[in-house]
Amino acid sequence: MDAKTKAIVAHITLIGWIVALVLNQNEKKEELASYYLRQVLGIFLLGIICSVIPILNLVLWIIPFVLWIMSLVGAVGGTEKESPVVGKYFQEWFKSL
Repeated sequence: MDAKTKAIVAHITLIGWIVALVLNQNEKKEELASYYLRQVLGIFLLGIICSVIPILNLVLWIIPFVLWIMSLVGAVGGTEKESPVVGKYFQEWFKSL
């Protein structure tokens, strides 16, 4: 599986993210796939945090959804597009992936 495909699969539910992670660790570790694994993990965690906050729960869910769409568009294009505001932190925090 090539890096672009792994990046796209990582966006498809938590199971897809785990599959892409395992494939990227077992095969040759590719930077594009690793980049999007870090981005999507951060977006998933941000979504969980937004769901825990009871006030304005639906409004807060729009933020991770928009970031996920932007990330998916970048993965389909095969380019490393950082999520606005939080993307650089995701790359720093999850650099071991």
